[in-house]
Amino acid sequence: MSWFKASIRSGLQGLLGGHARTPSESVLESGTEDIREAMLGLLGDAGRREFPQVTRRLRYAVDVQSLWYLRGELMAALAALHGEAAARREVLGITQMFRGLVPGSLHSRPSPLS
Repeated sequence: MSWFKASIRSGLQGLLGGHARTPSESVLESGTEDIREAMLGLLGDAGRREFPQVTRRLRYAVDVQSLWYLRGELMAALAALHGEAAARREVLGITQMFRGLVPGSLHSRPSPLS
């Protein structure tokens, strides 16, 4: 009976992502800074002038999850600057940088509508 409980527990952990390895502290820190610089780079000088609040939030985000949730604000700023289609392409590139740094459950599933 104990093997049954263990197999159920391991199966649920696998489904919920319990076996995912967390990145090392140095990988997480360098990845966070790379993402932050890329996001600020997408705004450019014009975006930093026009959207100082987004720039400030990106600059002072404390961790990679904070940057993950700031993608929406970045998308809105970029859409105002360059149009929605261009903003979507640019944010998609940034989203790929988060792979392995945030839990897989934060990434959206592929949509049949895309």
